[in-house]
Amino acid sequence: MSGEIITRFAPSPTGFLHIGGARTALFNWLHAKHAGGKMLLRIEDTDRSRNSPEAVKAILDGLTWMGLTWDGEPISQFERADRHRQVAEELVDLGKAYHCYATPEELTEMRELARAEGRPPRYDGRWRDRDAADAPKDVSPAIRIKAPLEGATVVADRVQGDVSFPNADLDDFIILRSDGNPTYMHAVVVDDHDMGVTDIIRGDDHLTNAARQTIIYQAMGWPVPRIAHIPLIHGPDGGKLSKRHGALGAEAYRAMGYLPEALCNYLARLGWSHGDDEIMSMEQMIEWFDIADVNKGAARFDIKKLEAINGHYIRHGDDQMLTDAMLAILPEMENGAYFSERLDDRTRRNLVAAMPGLKERAKTLVELADGARFLFARRPLENEEKAEKILADGGREVLTALLPQLEALTEWQIAVIEECIRNFADSQDLKLGKVAQPLRAALTGRTTSPGVFDVLAVLGRDEALGRIGDQLN
Repeated sequence: MSGEIITRFAPSPTGFLHIGGARTALFNWLHAKHAGGKMLLRIEDTDRSRNSPEAVKAILDGLTWMGLTWDGEPISQFERADRHRQVAEELVDLGKAYHCYATPEELTEMRELARAEGRPPRYDGRWRDRDAADAPKDVSPAIRIKAPLEGATVVADRVQGDVSFPNADLDDFIILRSDGNPTYMHAVVVDDHDMGVTDIIRGDDHLTNAARQTIIYQAMGWPVPRIAHIPLIHGPDGGKLSKRHGALGAEAYRAMGYLPEALCNYLARLGWSHGDDEIMSMEQMIEWFDIADVNKGAARFDIKKLEAINGHYIRHGDDQMLTDAMLAILPEMENGAYFSERLDDRTRRNLVAAMPGLKERAKTLVELADGARFLFARRPLENEEKAEKILADGGREVLTALLPQLEALTEWQIAVIEECIRNFADSQDLKLGKVAQPLRAALTGRTTSPGVFDVLAVLGRDEALGRIGDQLN
């Protein structure tokens, strides 16, 4: 198989873009971009009872937020059902598939007999070579593929290696149900072929499907795409990834304050690596990604590691970008209304100015917003218990003596403010912390914030002096 590399991401719209699906999409995207190819998007929406337009939108929004673009319009599998039926009938005409008139009662009987004899339940092939003239008039037939009876079907997997499946275990599986609806197994093959997909990257829970799908490709005389089954993501304890481990949708990580580039960086490192590199830009990931380097073993999800990587991206992020990203998720944050109600042009400017100090202490955008709370606060501030204790235990006396000196400043610049406060501390024979702590409490109502000199400068002369004065009255 030569020519342009074409991958696809094919989610079922039954929920959000969960973390495992996000990594599968990322690997497909990186593989395509690395080769200068395309990634297509197919929505596998044949199960109408479990699909919803809201879930489709959530998946598209999640991919867009992560920066994982796709080529062309998303394709609906459901809308291609006529094409799936056409190929099934074509296989019958080629003698590679056949109409099966077995009734539900007969199929149940087969399963029970196999169970009683200690065999895996398999269709016994009773209509494989039977004349259609024998067909009962009141039974709508399904269409079954004629699977090879001997030997093995080998899947040449780029992650798992060559995996052999005895054909005796595959049986003549259904490709078109008796109600005329295609099975997932069949629809996937037809869609991938028609979309020109050359490379399939998906979770290793699909590995057993690959053998059956290979049989359909071979029956139609179509080239089998290159296949790679990547290991699933497990929780930190090695068990199945669950919500308590972090099996959430991409939108949940956005609302928790993770940056999309940090999430992509973390997911890329889950099961794939490039030497000891921990932090990688999207450009580097595209340049370095090789599906052959994906591990066979399951990767373990570690929220602390994700936090650490996100913290790196925040510390090194552009101040305006971080401000915009933080404000964008306010509607999704638990206490976002507090910030939204107080947001004005002055606060926006102050946020950008305060960002160098704020981002040093934050691992997520939510923590960034929490650290910036003092910029949104309205006078008079409500002090947290610890802040009030500092002010009550001699802090107000210190501020009473300091306030006239701050009021006397003719310039309100960080260097000037810092010199004034340090000189004051020396004159009072106080350690700097004994002045900075009550100042921080008065200015923010809290005991943690960016550097107190930064806080004074960002708030501006009138607001800062007003807050200190409020605490003394």
